[in-house]
Amino acid sequence: MKKDIEQPEDLTQEVAGLRRELTRLNAHRFIRVHNSMPRMLAFNFARGLAVGLGTVMGATVLLSVMVWALSQIEFLPIIGEWAAQIAQQMQTAQE
Repeated sequence: MKKDIEQPEDLTQEVAGLRRELTRLNAHRFIRVHNSMPRMLAFNFARGLAVGLGTVMGATVLLSVMVWALSQIEFLPIIGEWAAQIAQQMQTAQE
């Protein structure tokens, strides 16, 4: 025979299971960090610093590789001179 209505014991077990999961979720570190405004601000500030630093470092490496590659192209008159000037300016800035 098919159960149309759940037994009260089954419902009680389901509610108890939901309570356990909710307690476990509230104890999770992500939720604890976001429950406190100062912790959330500090977390997002640190995250922003990491993203900014990664962006700057990545752009620096990419630009350096591009300038180096362009400085190796001296057989094209316009691009070669331009790349050589950029490379010379970078060397003088390092000194």
